[in-house]
Amino acid sequence: MRNKSLKLPPLFYDPPQEPLRILHQDDDILVLSKPSGLLSVPGKPEEHRDCLETRAQTEIPNALLTHRLDLETSGIFMMALHKSAQAHINLQFEKRRTKKHYIARVWGNVNDDSGHIDLPMCVDWDNRPRQMICHEHGRSAQTDWKVIERGKLPCGNDFTRVLLKPISGRSHQLRVHMEQLGHPILGEVFYAHDEAENAAKRLQLHAESLTIHHPKDESLITFTDLAPF
Repeated sequence: MRNKSLKLPPLFYDPPQEPLRILHQDDDILVLSKPSGLLSVPGKPEEHRDCLETRAQTEIPNALLTHRLDLETSGIFMMALHKSAQAHINLQFEKRRTKKHYIARVWGNVNDDSGHIDLPMCVDWDNRPRQMICHEHGRSAQTDWKVIERGKLPCGNDFTRVLLKPISGRSHQLRVHMEQLGHPILGEVFYAHDEAENAAKRLQLHAESLTIHHPKDESLITFTDLAPF
């Protein structure tokens, strides 16, 4: 069993060595598919320097960071190809003009077909990088969810496949919110009980779709990277 108090990045970092997967590239933006297990940005230890940002910049030196995904989360990862595009996209994330949805497989049979979670969050300072629900000091965190599929795991327990739409963008938001709903994400290190954690070899959370206003002309454009699970 993995240690839930273990800080990211893990003590043993063995990122996947698959080639850089480019989903879209034009004069302004670069859209990649981030694999699970690869850091978005370099960690402080030398052995954690390998990440998607540095891999992208090795092939495309002018690629610039616009957002991040957790180590264990896979999916759509957008970079800018010049400073003006970077500022444009960063402002969209800040002003919540982007639209994104994730796919997750969670423990158990979620009774309702859809719902809205509104639970404020803050850092659990004694157990960083864990986050926690805090109605007194937490920042607003909201997630819409919808059931896509219900099924059985090989172990015989129920699982539910859900579409998650974060309205805010707090660290670990989807992971914490689903745990608070009583249905932790399969393969979850920090917030799941042992059975849910061990039900998958990786975190079953994938950033499947991202819609932005293109920095060139403000037109809406959507990028999709289908979930591998």
